[in-house]
Amino acid sequence: MAKVSTSFFCKNCGASSAKWVGKCSSCGEWNTYVEEVIQKEKTDYKKTWKKESHSLSVLKPVLLKEVEQGSEERYPVKDIELSRVLGGGIVPGSVILIGGEPGIGKSTLMLQIALQFTDKKVLYISGEESDTQIKMRAERLPFRNDQCYLFTEVSTQKIGKALQELQPDIVVVDSIQTLQSELIDSTPGSISQIKETAGDLIRFAKETGTPVFLIGHITKDGTLAGPKLLEHMVDTVLQFEGDRHHVYRILRTTKNRFGSTSEIGIYEMQGSGLREVSNPSEILISQRDEALSGVAISATIEGMRPLLIETQALVSTAVYGTPQRNSNGYDTKRLNMLLAILEKKCGLRMGMQDVFVNIAGGLRVEDPGIDLGVVAAIVSSYHNVSVDSKIAFIGEVGLSGEIRAVSRIEQRISEAEKLGFTSIYLSKFNKIPKGKSSINIVEVSKLEDFLNYLFG
Repeated sequence: MAKVSTSFFCKNCGASSAKWVGKCSSCGEWNTYVEEVIQKEKTDYKKTWKKESHSLSVLKPVLLKEVEQGSEERYPVKDIELSRVLGGGIVPGSVILIGGEPGIGKSTLMLQIALQFTDKKVLYISGEESDTQIKMRAERLPFRNDQCYLFTEVSTQKIGKALQELQPDIVVVDSIQTLQSELIDSTPGSISQIKETAGDLIRFAKETGTPVFLIGHITKDGTLAGPKLLEHMVDTVLQFEGDRHHVYRILRTTKNRFGSTSEIGIYEMQGSGLREVSNPSEILISQRDEALSGVAISATIEGMRPLLIETQALVSTAVYGTPQRNSNGYDTKRLNMLLAILEKKCGLRMGMQDVFVNIAGGLRVEDPGIDLGVVAAIVSSYHNVSVDSKIAFIGEVGLSGEIRAVSRIEQRISEAEKLGFTSIYLSKFNKIPKGKSSINIVEVSKLEDFLNYLFG
């Protein structure tokens, strides 16, 4: 019988220690060490992860100038939104971690993607659901793949043997927190188990060139469960966001070694699975029968994609002593800054008003280029005067009340023109080629001038 011993692991970074310490020497966090029972044995188990048809080449140091430059080979993905988020397809040997709240649709998304690879042999490993449950979900989806295999197992030793026998082209693991290695004598989901099982799967992916998708749980704070080291080990980290009370889901990149980290993919949850939304501007703008105050349309950029979003604001007299400042999908600190500018530079008495701001569609936007739209919505609600639904706004507001230029202005204008907007307000400091657009462009330099043009 192998010797059983205990060790302490940091929940934040995964560092280990023979005894408990108050402050982690690796990441500097306090009170993050937990004790786990571990058991290590001598084994040749990891050799089973390799495919017989692959062999590791002997590497040696080479000069940087002698390295041949070439593009990464990628597996084409039928899901356009996922392909955009990953940077154009799946890189062989990459490990992709997908996190999200329970019930948000992670398993549905990955099963849907697995069924779309009709020309690839896909192994879907589930440690949470039975074969029957997965079959019931697959029957609701409009995709079929005769080469999609199911394996409901949590032991990495058995999974390793199945991988060697089947030799799949793509592997999906649902979820990494349910896997358990017999070499570690601790419960599934513990720090040591996640490090060991994830490390085995990453070695398998790199040695065989097989892409691996890992589904991960998240904590109450919205971060991926397990050690922070897990996010450093994988190649790509995707966050599947959304509200279960809304039909739209957003797939956002937080880390990508093979592409941009500013791309998003938008899906609509339906009874038959997740539908890709090719034109999100149309769904992010509400259809209204009549003009309403407190609503303005802003043009923003998410990755390479221009979007038109609806900004909603409600301004009312504060009933209590301290006015409320609440925002959904927009930075609250930036909202407080805009309210201070409106009171200082424009003479609006915002200090006695409750202000609520919402980005329609459940989208969260960090682009400062929507400041002008937020201001327009706030002032519209303050005066109870509606803004023309065919006007869009682009511009960042500075502390002195100036309207600053924003990047990629031509793409924003083109998106507004494509959706039928007749006028657009933007900073006069943006350099716009003349005669390229039929939309009426109103250039402003100060916040006071902007409000005079818009509300008179």
